[in-house]
Amino acid sequence: MTRFFLASGNAHKAAELQSLAEATDLAIEIRSARELGGMPHVTEDTGTFVGNARKKALALRPLLPMSAWALADDSGVCVDALRSGPGVESAYFAGPQADPVANLNKLVDVMADVAADRRGAQFRCVLVAIGPVGDEYSFAGECRGNLLVQPRGGAGFGYDPLFVPHGYDQSYAELGDEVKHRISHRSQAWSRLAEWWRRANV
Repeated sequence: MTRFFLASGNAHKAAELQSLAEATDLAIEIRSARELGGMPHVTEDTGTFVGNARKKALALRPLLPMSAWALADDSGVCVDALRSGPGVESAYFAGPQADPVANLNKLVDVMADVAADRRGAQFRCVLVAIGPVGDEYSFAGECRGNLLVQPRGGAGFGYDPLFVPHGYDQSYAELGDEVKHRISHRSQAWSRLAEWWRRANV
């Protein structure tokens, strides 16, 4: 069993990635940076998902056991009417000290007067994996959909209650983990990582 330590303090992301690893039947265990004393502070200032993810993975890498991998996720919601914002600033949309509820509420407010045909959006995710000898790999995924006027659903996290993926009439927070893990931006990125891992470990 290969251990991947997630460069994040977000327990929801760790749980979701562990579920994805189990669903793809890989001998991979997702562990939390908290087991290593916590995630070092990283200023996410590169302006890109892949740049921010790489920066987080590199920050965690020196703390890892010798055979473990660093895995970092950077993701966000990119809204067409906001010129792909908040994008890489999704976690700080309502300010540097904002929590997910404040970020969600701000997006609701900003989009309040936007017509239904202009509420297109996509969730994007980039996973960066850095191995024991410093080899780096990145994997991207996305899921397109539309934003609701008001949040719906009690599952998920972050902007999930506001986002309805194409082909569905329920939000990420209403669909349930089984469906979300099949179609989400993070699941798409993980599928690409899983495909690479299988080829590399034949």
